[in-house]
Amino acid sequence: MASSSNWTWEQNKLFENSLVTYNDDPDRFQKIAKIVGKSVEEVKVHYQNLVQDVNAIEAGKIPLPNYKTGETKGQNNKKK
Repeated sequence: MASSSNWTWEQNKLFENSLVTYNDDPDRFQKIAKIVGKSVEEVKVHYQNLVQDVNAIEAGKIPLPNYKTGETKGQNNKKK
C-alpha cells in the first residue's frame, strides 16, 4: 500500500545519489529503500514524481528559477 511520506533533504540526496549508483541494477528500488529508510513502494512513488517533474521542466511547463549570478541554494555568498 502506497502512502505519502515526507522526505528530508538528506533522504532526497541519498535517493538521487543512489539512483546514479544503482541505475542499471534490477533491484535498485529495494537497495535504495534500505539506504533511505523508506519502503520500496515509497521509493517507486518518489521516483515517478521525479520523472514527472523532469518531464514537465523539459517540456517548458515549469519555469526555471531566476537565480542571481553565482547564487546556489545553501551557498554562503558572503564576500570575504
